[in-house]
Amino acid sequence: MNISPLAYIHPEAKIGEGCEIGPFCYIDRGVEIGPNNHLMNSVTILYGARIGEGNTFFPGSVISAIPQDLKFRGEDTTCEIGDNNTIRENVTINRGTASKGRTVVGNGNLLMEGMHIGHDCVVGNGCILGNTTKLAGEVGVDDNAILSACVLVHQFCHIGGYVMVGGGTGTSQDVPPYCIAARNPVGFYGLNIVGLRRRGFTSEQVDIIHRAYNIIYSREGLLKDRLQRVRTELPDTPETKYILSFVEGSQRGIISKASDK
Repeated sequence: MNISPLAYIHPEAKIGEGCEIGPFCYIDRGVEIGPNNHLMNSVTILYGARIGEGNTFFPGSVISAIPQDLKFRGEDTTCEIGDNNTIRENVTINRGTASKGRTVVGNGNLLMEGMHIGHDCVVGNGCILGNTTKLAGEVGVDDNAILSACVLVHQFCHIGGYVMVGGGTGTSQDVPPYCIAARNPVGFYGLNIVGLRRRGFTSEQVDIIHRAYNIIYSREGLLKDRLQRVRTELPDTPETKYILSFVEGSQRGIISKASDK
């Protein structure tokens, strides 16, 4: 390990092999940090942090601070970060509350400067969360989602996998997978074609996704009837299953099609 003498590490903290900890870092009691993590200067890791392997924390990041929730009463909760994440300057990630007990960030994510992840959020793998983007409490972000700069996500919202959310967008509804969401008020602007191709989706897969959303965002009948049409008219693929599960499980409703606004 390479630990600066100017760093503070609580005697009860657990630090894995191969970690680099720069000057003016603060590591609280009850923290567990796995091997081969790199903490640049002035990183703060607070009580309840559980950090995996191979992450890089840039200056000013604050991990596992208590929730910004007036209902929090000091319960014993965690902030869990996986492996190989890049956490840039001044990123803040709060730990959980009694609601779920933990905030989770998966593997291989890029969290850009100044962005915030609120209490009890669950962020998947391979996501890019842009500069100053803010996730309120209990937001879910599925794998490989991209949220551009200055995106604001209301509490309890669900952001689907493989989406592209445009810069400056605010949403108080769920953003379904594979799509582009943008502007204010937020709208569905079709599929994230470039992102899907970069991730190896075939033309056939993209076509089925496109047809599914053509049905879902049509104005023909009730939403439940349109979802049934997706089941009966389209192949039973992982993509259609994911879309149907996402829409049927939405608690806040999915965003509207842009042309309907």
